[in-house]
Parts: sequence; structure tokens; C-alpha cells
Amino acid sequence: MLADYYNYWVVIILMMIGFYIVISDANLIKKIIGLTIFQTSVFILFISMGKVDGGTAPILVDTLTVYSNPLPHVLILTAIVVGVATTALGLAIIARIHRAYGSVDENVIHAQDEKQEKA
Repeated sequence: MLADYYNYWVVIILMMIGFYIVISDANLIKKIIGLTIFQTSVFILFISMGKVDGGTAPILVDTLTVYSNPLPHVLILTAIVVGVATTALGLAIIARIHRAYGSVDENVIHAQDEKQEKA
């Protein structure tokens, strides 16, 4: 039974790992990595659901009746491109934050902001 749902177990494990990294660590780079892992699990979920057992490519042939829909796979390719661009933008923003604050740790950044507000 577990072997039948192997993809979904991988999705759940990756999703929880990514979520844990995001909520547990104050390092901004680690948070970006956690978000990327979480995003990858969503990609795997959609690709797993898009495959039809016994389905073939949607090329019309008289002998074939079951086709797999290519739309989920195409959408995931687009999402991967958007995810890479978003990750690159997030890392660029983190580089700018590091230049301004000298740290990528959330606690240090908040402490410096609070110190500036009080002064």
C-alpha cells in the first residue's frame, strides 16, 4: 500500500522539511532554501497527479483511447522558471540586506532596526 503512494509520501516529507526550515531558522538564506524545497514538493505533487496510468502522449491514434493530459506538466515547467527567478530575486534582496545590515540573521536585523528607532 505504501509503495502505491510513494510520490505522495515524498511530497509530504519534502513539504514538512521545507516548512520546518522556514519557521525554525532566522537565517534568511536558509529560509529561501526552505521555500525552494517546499516549492519543489508542490511541483512533484502536481506532476504526480498529472500522470494517468496506462495513458500515452496525446497523439490521436485509432488504437489508443487513454491519453495523459500534458497541461499539468507544461504548467509546472512554467512554475519552475518563475520559481528560479523568484529565488534569484530573493537572494539578490538578501545580498542587499547583508550589505546594509552586515548580517542575514533576522534577529540581528530586527535588533538593529529597534536600536535605530529608539535613537
